[in-house]
Amino acid sequence: MYPLTLNTNEVKNAAGLEVEFQRHGSSGRQLEFAQLPEAPALPHRIRISHQEVGTGLAMRRRSRLRVDKTIPGQLDASKTVTVSAYTVVDAPIGQLAAITEVTNVVAELVSQLASKGASTTILYDGTGYGAEALINGSL
Repeated sequence: MYPLTLNTNEVKNAAGLEVEFQRHGSSGRQLEFAQLPEAPALPHRIRISHQEVGTGLAMRRRSRLRVDKTIPGQLDASKTVTVSAYTVVDAPIGQLAAITEVTNVVAELVSQLASKGASTTILYDGTGYGAEALINGSL
C-alpha cells in the first residue's frame, strides 16, 4: 500500500537523487502523487490505477503506473511539453492461484530497464538495455 508521501528514496531521478512526492488525490481505484515542490504550470505527477474486467476464470486486472512531467520546451520555451513513461501489468487473475508469475514478469521488466548483463547494480541513468531502447528509439 502506498504511503502518503514518497520522500525516503522511493523515487529517484537519472542521477540517483531523491525526488519527493506527496499524495495529491485519489478516487476509486486510482491514486495520484504530485512532486514537492511543484510549479503549478509544470505538473510532475505519479499515478497508479487498476481496472478489473471479466468475471470468474476470465477475470483480468490491468494495473498502470505512470509518471508524467511537464517542462518548458527546450527549443521553444514559450511552449510546454509533457514527457510520460508508464508500465502496465495485465494479469489473468481469474486463472491464477498465486502471484508468482506476475512477480516474475515485473522483475524481468525492471531488470531490463535498470541493469545490463551480469550486473547486480540498479542503474537509474537510463543505461539498462531496455531503458536505452525506450529512450533512444533503438533496438
